[in-house]
Amino acid sequence: MITKISCFFLLLGISVAAQNKMAPEEIKDLTVTVKERAALTETITCDFVQYKHLDFLANDIETSGRLAYKSPNIVKWEYKAPFKYAILFKGETLYINDEGKKSDIDMSSNELFEQLNKLIVNSIKGDMFNKSEFNISYYKDGANAEVHFNPKKEGFAKYIKTFLIWFNQKGDVETFKMIEPSGDYTKILFKNRVINKPLPDEVFTP
Repeated sequence: MITKISCFFLLLGISVAAQNKMAPEEIKDLTVTVKERAALTETITCDFVQYKHLDFLANDIETSGRLAYKSPNIVKWEYKAPFKYAILFKGETLYINDEGKKSDIDMSSNELFEQLNKLIVNSIKGDMFNKSEFNISYYKDGANAEVHFNPKKEGFAKYIKTFLIWFNQKGDVETFKMIEPSGDYTKILFKNRVINKPLPDEVFTP
């Protein structure tokens, strides 16, 4: 369990190549689009592919699965290959199902887990533009927007140096990348996104 949950959480140092910064009006348009999209989103389901990069490994660790989100803050990551592993954020509890072996963690007793839960929920919706918590930089990446978030809280920055979100023109999150202070990172690509389709309670059963 420690290895897998570490692979999920111990995520963000990236060297940034020459990039085109967004103009103030473009930044305003992006944040408005994303916030409006997030406000209208009740559920999300999508497939994802996750790449874990570790400097001491020749190849990235690739996993894949399905994500389900229900407003306001229920999230389930279900890994299907190469192993079966599910993580469910529900209320103040983190539920883990490691190939049938179940356990749970009380997030309310752990500030880091609380912050990670908030981060995950907001990143899925894309609504993370909180200047009191992050230093934010905006760049163009073709037709998409690439936004860099640097945590201001020292305790959080010990685990996460930076995370990046790529938004499409609709305001949906297409790619999410978190970088550790060591330079190792996790990158998640989302595809086949379906928004506001009713989801039965069984989807979020621990």
